[in-house]
Amino acid sequence: MKRTTPASEEDLKRIALRDSGIVYSATAVLPLLVSALLLIVITLAGIKDYENADWYKYFAYLIPQACFAGIAVFFFRKNNVPVRTVYCGCKWYYFVIALVLQFGLLFSLSELNGYFVKLLTLIGYKPSQSTLPSLDGWNLLPAILVIAVLPALFEETIFRGILSKQTFASGWGLVPTVLISGAMFSLFHHNPEQTLYQFACGMCFTLIAIRSGSVLPTVCAHFVNNALILVLEATGNGSFSSLPLGGYLALVITSALCLVGTLVFLIFFDKRNNRKGGVKDGKIFLLGAGAGIIVCAVVWLATFIGGCL
Repeated sequence: MKRTTPASEEDLKRIALRDSGIVYSATAVLPLLVSALLLIVITLAGIKDYENADWYKYFAYLIPQACFAGIAVFFFRKNNVPVRTVYCGCKWYYFVIALVLQFGLLFSLSELNGYFVKLLTLIGYKPSQSTLPSLDGWNLLPAILVIAVLPALFEETIFRGILSKQTFASGWGLVPTVLISGAMFSLFHHNPEQTLYQFACGMCFTLIAIRSGSVLPTVCAHFVNNALILVLEATGNGSFSSLPLGGYLALVITSALCLVGTLVFLIFFDKRNNRKGGVKDGKIFLLGAGAGIIVCAVVWLATFIGGCL
């Protein structure tokens, strides 16, 4: 009988790195396939005007989260990674930092992103219409569950708990981990007008997750971001520029200071889990993530072209 040699620690890291790339590809492809299957069923059933129905909008948000949950469970079991290593405790102040940082992102960077959208409109791009379900009255509660709670849990598990954690654990430097994670998070959302904002959120969340060693602070920040947007939309306060000039400037300046202050602390003063270096075994990760990157890029480009037509 041939004796098998136990895999070394480096081999296990490479396997986890490859599998985390596959996770990204599965995250990009599986929701599209399930959504396409739903559309086929709807078409065969002869349902009309389904795009404007709340039930369809909820399905559009629920399908990706269900896929993410299944993908995460598969990864954890295949690689024998305990969930507690992702949802572990951390210093209390990282929760404060995450929330203050999110306040800065939402109320200052989102305004900057508005100028990015205006730039896109100059070349003929038309911003997409809202796909939110009804937020009137008690309808806000299920919307918060489906659009705020579930994405905060499952997107953070996938992008920070698996992708960022495994790439960093495999030996990637802090800077490339943060940059690449932010780019992949932004690309995944297929939304040209939110590219800048989601790229920044992806980088900031990755930085906090690495510094704290846990996804719990970013889950809280992600939830607050989505929930606050829903509440503002439900109350008709989605645009901050409608505020009086003094209040608008005070909000933007305060939030910008919060954003800069927390980033300065995380980058220059907090040295936990710090590592210099490049992308170790990048080809192994790309082998797994390549399909997902291509699919996301194609969908992003198709969305952009469709918005320009």
